[in-house]
Amino acid sequence: MAIEKFSKDHEWIRVEGDIATIGITVHAQDQLGDVVFVEVPEVGRKVSAEEAVAVVESVKAASDVYSPVTGEVIEANGDLAATPGLVNEDAEGKAWFFKVRLAKPAELDALMDRAAYDDFAKNG
Repeated sequence: MAIEKFSKDHEWIRVEGDIATIGITVHAQDQLGDVVFVEVPEVGRKVSAEEAVAVVESVKAASDVYSPVTGEVIEANGDLAATPGLVNEDAEGKAWFFKVRLAKPAELDALMDRAAYDDFAKNG
């Protein structure tokens, strides 16, 4: 069964086994507005928790996307480069940014569950 967590930087992470799928939350894409460009990390890149590893740009702003965990990028969502608007349509589904093989699963303990994140996003 998948574990779902959220970061204070408005990323979501869904973990199955030792693979973490990462994207930005619905709240984050609401704040950004219409997404016009996405840059995802290269496969094979080693990332650290809280490191900026991707970029999302909208008509309003550009933002870094941070990895909530340490590991190696094993897949990047190439569909986002061709269709950045997917982020607005399905931020917590088809519009995932990258997948990481977890190096330090204990880092998940520092992240929020859905209820805590919703409260954080609302009261920010």
